[in-house]
Amino acid sequence: MDSSTSRSTWWRSAVVYQLYIRSFADGDGDGLGDVAGIRAHLGHLRDLGVDAVWINPWYPSPMADGGYDVADYRAIEPAFGTTEEGVALIEQAHAAGLRVLLDIVPNHTSDQHAWFRAALAGGPERDRYIFRQGEGDRPPNDWMSVFGGPAWTQVADGSWYLHLFDPGQPDLDWSNEAVRAAFESILRFWFDRGVDGFRIDVAHGMVKADGLPDLGDDHAQLLSDADVHGHPFWDQDGVHEIYRRWRAVADSYADTPEGARVFVAEAWVPAPGRLTRYLRADELHTAFSSALLDGGWDAVALREGIDGALATAAAADAPATWVLSNHDVVRQVSRLGRPGAKGHTLAHLPPVETLDRELGTRRARAAALLMLALPGCAYVYQGEELGLWEVEDLPDDALQDPTWERSGHTDRGRDGCRVPLPWSGTASPFGFGPDGSQPWLPQPADFAAVTVEAEEADPGSMLALYRAALRLRRDHPSGGTPTWRPSEPGVLAFDRVPGLTCVVNLTDGAVALPPGGAVLLASGPLAGGLPADTAVWLGPLS
Repeated sequence: MDSSTSRSTWWRSAVVYQLYIRSFADGDGDGLGDVAGIRAHLGHLRDLGVDAVWINPWYPSPMADGGYDVADYRAIEPAFGTTEEGVALIEQAHAAGLRVLLDIVPNHTSDQHAWFRAALAGGPERDRYIFRQGEGDRPPNDWMSVFGGPAWTQVADGSWYLHLFDPGQPDLDWSNEAVRAAFESILRFWFDRGVDGFRIDVAHGMVKADGLPDLGDDHAQLLSDADVHGHPFWDQDGVHEIYRRWRAVADSYADTPEGARVFVAEAWVPAPGRLTRYLRADELHTAFSSALLDGGWDAVALREGIDGALATAAAADAPATWVLSNHDVVRQVSRLGRPGAKGHTLAHLPPVETLDRELGTRRARAAALLMLALPGCAYVYQGEELGLWEVEDLPDDALQDPTWERSGHTDRGRDGCRVPLPWSGTASPFGFGPDGSQPWLPQPADFAAVTVEAEEADPGSMLALYRAALRLRRDHPSGGTPTWRPSEPGVLAFDRVPGLTCVVNLTDGAVALPPGGAVLLASGPLAGGLPADTAVWLGPLS
């Protein structure tokens, strides 16, 4: 692996590949991605040039929410493989120079978890969940599920259990010490098998306000202004005690060959000062920034978001952590190809008729260079390196995201960014699985142009751009906070130590390149300066 110094700080500048296991590669032909598929394609990740891979939940699950309803945290879903195969994958990844992060889902379990089954049977495990009495057919309070509908389901004895997401995902009661101790044991279980860290799902959840007060008029808000009056189930102060205990577990592995283990938080909070609290020296290492997700294709919004993310991270001596897409948001080709659009869910974007995929692809290429030039960590969602777009015409009967059902078929949900990857060939399954197999979500015919095989043969492809950018990023490691250059409206330009300049043209026309720089990499052809929707990396003239 690497030296003791880099072992302890690798996560501060890592590029991590997010691998949605059901859609990465199918090794046995059942239509679902699996551990065998990952092992067969580790070379793709090595050649891409990433430092680590984050695997979305691979635990046993009834799949009410794509594996985020966990039935057993100490095993692997049989459809994906065995725990022994998972351990072999970790060893194989390490041998290829790749670290491995898993997802951990601490806010809720599956309703098929042994704890919840025992809870319904009246066992002491009931205290590990949030059961309350309502008033007849009225639930205990007015909380709504993130997926739509009430956040409470009534059981046979008349009581109600809380589920902030799907009814198949009952919320745990984190005031229960047995829950806290069990999850620390789960962390150790996987750390002992070589896992290098965890991405924490809904890291701002878990702890609920005493008394479970009504939200009232604020019930539709994902987050309220917690700095002023607090939110009863998001970003409660009690989460920080949990993470201090988790950090102690991670740090206890500092003397192992892999070094101390790390955490990255999915923490949606309403103010920068709140996020900084998660990044204190005795809590979590990193937390995702939504700056590049929320800014649209707007230079002012992006610069404000970047400055805010850098300042928030610096206040805790942590690295900023950038993402352009993930398994919960519309792919950036389809977001950025809607002129003037902001937002990252289908419900908040203009209709698909406004999409210009060619424009979205140009902008996605430029956005990749912007993200990878910024200091800190970057996460690449599988398929970004191919320029995949959101598949927005999936048949209704193919949709599996619980949002589709819970919204009364008004919100198509997240399946469009989860369509299985195209690896080779000219027709489905495009090498995702053996010829003749049917992927769990249908692939569009025009994926034929963006298979790994096709893009490896094209020096101008998105894959070639990502490989070149990641190679140059390693050759030009960031030395600190970027310095913004004066630039005309609609242009982002900054210097990054040592000696790399990034310029992104978000205007409708070409702009002049800064003088005195050698072109290291551009997201598109340079003609008459820097064309619209194009980014360039410049280095010092030799």
